[in-house]
Amino acid sequence: MLATTTRLLVAVTGALSLTGTIAARSSEKPFDPDFAERLTTMQESLIENEVTGSNIILVGRDGELVHRSVRNSGRQGDRDITEETLFPIWSMSKPITIVAMMTLHEKGLFDWNDPVSKYIPCFADLTVRDGDTIRPAKTPLRVIDLMTHRSGYAYYPTFPGVPPRHDQPQQSQTKFKDLQEFCELAADHPLEFDPGTDYVYGINQAILGRLVEVLSGRPFGAYLEEAIFEPLGMTDTSFVLDEERRARFQPLFVNIGDLKGYTNLLDELNYDPDSRAHFGGEGLVSDPDDYARFCEMLANGGELDGRRIITPESIETMTTVHSEDIFPELMPGMDMGFSVFVIADPERDGTNAPEGVFGWSGYHNTHFFVDPETRTYAVFMSRSRDFNFDIPRMLRAAVYGDPSSN
Repeated sequence: MLATTTRLLVAVTGALSLTGTIAARSSEKPFDPDFAERLTTMQESLIENEVTGSNIILVGRDGELVHRSVRNSGRQGDRDITEETLFPIWSMSKPITIVAMMTLHEKGLFDWNDPVSKYIPCFADLTVRDGDTIRPAKTPLRVIDLMTHRSGYAYYPTFPGVPPRHDQPQQSQTKFKDLQEFCELAADHPLEFDPGTDYVYGINQAILGRLVEVLSGRPFGAYLEEAIFEPLGMTDTSFVLDEERRARFQPLFVNIGDLKGYTNLLDELNYDPDSRAHFGGEGLVSDPDDYARFCEMLANGGELDGRRIITPESIETMTTVHSEDIFPELMPGMDMGFSVFVIADPERDGTNAPEGVFGWSGYHNTHFFVDPETRTYAVFMSRSRDFNFDIPRMLRAAVYGDPSSN
């Protein structure tokens, strides 16, 4: 797989060298005329090299959709992407949960350094795994620790929402009746380190979902609908799949070891309409146009179509770095803000994207980034396993052009 993805990146950057760069990083000037060709070259390469099946890219700038391209594989078991197609966005749920928390912070309902136990008492007496022993945590778990993946909670095979390996049993949110029950299990689980002292990617947004419920007095999904989805016109984003929506769910392309093909049998989360265990780290289903509206709001300083969701100051807070060089081999040049990557070292990133660009990805290869300086965003959606770290780099490289031509 590594050799394949290396060839893909070379293919895209090779196309870049023929087409130049964006004319200027000013929001008053258009993209260079060849950026669309770079994007479609990327899409076709991913299908040809069996990294993804059918896929779609949307790019917006200054409140306008400047590019939309669909590439369908036409292969048996795949389904053509249409305006009705739905995707599981997995960890692209995280920035939505973060924005929900920002709305509550703007209302003055909590402080970042508040102990989580102030609102969810079961987190009062946490423990830490220290070698072969379990000891009391030396520091309290704070709200900001959950926002930044500095809580000490990782992902665990016994917890739902953990992307399972193809040879492991599937996990399901049906294990829990609601988020409070999930929190009680998490509170009994030893942390990897004392809260606030290190970084590890983990289950934090599931806990934040319960915190949203406590602070707002509303079920988590209902609060997202009222505070984010309805104001932004995100009509197809939800934690549930009823019969009609499940018929629109994109099949999963699997290319792992000896497994290759398309299936509707590996949803991994069940998206049950009757469930109240809605996980803010991985549980949402959306479509490209909905998520593009979310990105456009972020690119526009927290406002869209006259509806303000959060302030520009909240976006600055979201993108303030709390952990440096989070995955140095897989995501070089990337730091971590509030559950979004932030480009800190453009030279190491190597895509010509500037410092300050932020975004995140989802387990089934959904990806986005936002450039607040030029009010640009890009969304890529497919449904495939395994996760591929090169795709978001390819997306940025295709949008921004060849670094060597600067």
